This record gives sequence, structure tokens and C-alpha cells, in this order.
Amino acid sequence: MSNKVLVISGTVTAPEKSYSIGVVNLFLEHYTKLNPNDEIIHLDLNNEPMAQKTLTRDNFSTFFNEKDSLEYIKQLKSVDKVIISSPMNNFAVSGLIKNYLDHVLLADQTFSYKYSKKGDAIGLLDNLKVQIITTQGAPKGWYPFGDHSAFLKGTFEFVGADVKEPILLAGTKVAPLSGQTPIEAAKSIEDVVVNAAQCF
Repeated sequence: MSNKVLVISGTVTAPEKSYSIGVVNLFLEHYTKLNPNDEIIHLDLNNEPMAQKTLTRDNFSTFFNEKDSLEYIKQLKSVDKVIISSPMNNFAVSGLIKNYLDHVLLADQTFSYKYSKKGDAIGLLDNLKVQIITTQGAPKGWYPFGDHSAFLKGTFEFVGADVKEPILLAGTKVAPLSGQTPIEAAKSIEDVVVNAAQCF
């Protein structure tokens, strides 16, 4: 059985210099060997006008609309798997990823409080299996308040997805990774990537 796999990229770095894209490409290399019949759909948020729009009080009444929200929600409901990647920007996910999430985290579309227990929500994207791929310049654990991997994991679990253990490439701005190309740096965690691809 083949799957549809949506690959969401939220880096603002040029592709050839992006560590997150380097890890994604390595993951896809191993994943597609194991799943040659799967359909891979790429969504580069740099190319989506929606991901340039930040929610403010001035646009609140029009922010959630067919073009910017419902079309992307339909896309999430039409695929089987999501690979989402983000670098750490100022201790959080990139602005592109945040804007994307702000558009698709919509009550009664991707989650619902109807028929839920008090304080809980029912995730409506339980069709999805999600692999998170993140990078950060600092070594792991330097900024525990800025755990963007945990933020993404919790967010997709909230909407009902089956979220696999995130892949994190940390320390890209310190030696030895800072002197390596993105693909070289990605290969430093290739065993983690291979294991994740096998489980996805």
C-alpha cells in the first residue's frame, strides 16, 4: 500500500545552506528506498503567501479563510504522513512554521471540544503520522526554554496525529558541525535518521 507524504519546510535559509533541509533530504533518501511507491508532496512555506501572514487584531476577522486555512487543512486531511522541518529561530520554530500552524489550528476543523472531557480537546487529524525534523545552532539542552521540537510534537499530538520521536540536529553553529556542509552534518546523525525512516 502506498502513502501520500507531505513534506513541509519552514527554513528561511537558502536550500543549499540549510541544515534542516540537509537532514530532510537524508531522511527522504532512506525513506524512499524503503517506500518507493509513496507519493512525496513538497510544501516550501517560503512560496506560500499564507505563511507570510501573521495574525493581528486588524486581520483577525479575515485571517481564517478558504484560501489561507481550509485549503491547507484539506491537504492535511488528504495525506497519510507529514514530515515537518524547522530550524530554531530565536529559541522557537521559524515564523513561517508559526504562521502555518496559526492558519491550520482551527477549532472544529483540526480539533474540537465537542463531546470532549472538560479541559480536553479531540484531535481531528488522527489520519496523520508525523515525523518532526529540527535543527539548532546551540548544542542540545543549552536553551531548555526554547525546545521547538517539543512544541511541534505537542502541537501535532493535540490535533490527534501519531507523532514519532523528533529528529534533532543540534550544535550547527559550533565545531565540528559549523565547519561542515548541511549533508555532512546530517550524516553525523545518520543512524538516528535511518532508524526513524524505518519506523515511519
